[in-house]
Amino acid sequence: MIDSQAYKQVLGAFPTGVTVVTALDADDRLVGFTASAFSAVSMDPPLVLVCPSLGSDSYPVIRRSGRFAIHILGHEQESIAYRFASKGSDKAEGIAWHRSTHGNALLDGAAAYLECRLWEDYPGGDHAIVVGEVQALRVATAEKADPLLYCRGKMGKLPPTLSLMAATA
Repeated sequence: MIDSQAYKQVLGAFPTGVTVVTALDADDRLVGFTASAFSAVSMDPPLVLVCPSLGSDSYPVIRRSGRFAIHILGHEQESIAYRFASKGSDKAEGIAWHRSTHGNALLDGAAAYLECRLWEDYPGGDHAIVVGEVQALRVATAEKADPLLYCRGKMGKLPPTLSLMAATA
């Protein structure tokens, strides 16, 4: 048997970016969750995956609507990451966002985003493995493109040697 705390500690030693996945419910309300379980799957067709908890309020919305957006958060969006990591229906209150031409809820200020159509949905233990086909994408300008990182339970910036902001200065 694997100790759950040791498992979390080992996985937490792997630095990742921080994403927020959003969708619009049947009443056009923004729902979403914070995820570090995000990965590219395929170049042709362009597929990515994200792994929502089965208990997430957003997961059923993604399944019903068939579309979602993955935001790679910028280094100044830590408060948004924590907001969408919480439970509750008012996560988007006070957060700037707009509806895209593809019908997705896009958070303003993200370092990058991918708009996806639900490609497939697989079981993955207490999470789902949601594969999306990328329909549109965008990366921010250099001064806003540095992502928020997560490692060992903490969030932070890229070191200066990896920062686009330092590279363009």
